[in-house]
Amino acid sequence: MTVFPQSGASFKILSWNLYRWEGASLEDVLTVIRAENPDIVVMQEAQEAVDELPEILGGYYDRIPLPGRPHGTACWSRLPFTRPPSFCRLPRGLLVKRTAQLIDFGSFSLANVHLSHGQLLNRRQLRSISTNMRHRAVIMGDFNLVGPVLLPGFLDVGPQEKTHRMLNHLPLRLDRCLVRGLARMEARALPRFGSDHRPICVTLRLGA
Repeated sequence: MTVFPQSGASFKILSWNLYRWEGASLEDVLTVIRAENPDIVVMQEAQEAVDELPEILGGYYDRIPLPGRPHGTACWSRLPFTRPPSFCRLPRGLLVKRTAQLIDFGSFSLANVHLSHGQLLNRRQLRSISTNMRHRAVIMGDFNLVGPVLLPGFLDVGPQEKTHRMLNHLPLRLDRCLVRGLARMEARALPRFGSDHRPICVTLRLGA
């Protein structure tokens, strides 16, 4: 029987921006999951095709399209959700209405994010998200953020490698993982394939 992670337990989370219809396929996602064996996978720009994951792998799954768009955030997990995942609306930019997918695992909460490009706006969005989470919390996904995050109470524990090339030239570390009340054991950026973003993988341990 699967139980919620307890103090001292470790688990692995994988995050990947799939790049909508031009990017990673369902088979690409399955390849990464089978190679890395994560406990939780959060995806951004995920479309309907990945809805087949629970039929193939079992586990728990939810996908929330962005308002007015066919793609959005999705989460597959071996660990059960304590309640159906929800979303919170974020301070919006000029073009895209953003939301964050919120998943509660009992002993910690997880926000799957695809933030706006504005460097002041995406930091406001992070502050908004953090108020909706448990003390033990993970914020992970595509931050579209350059430079330090500076979110009070949270540590940036994701890999330091560049994960995206803007216009295929300028390397940027856009894919991040912030934690509060958890410790990093390992963090890696995986090789790029299928998408314009590299997947990132972080192993965390729950603090006391």
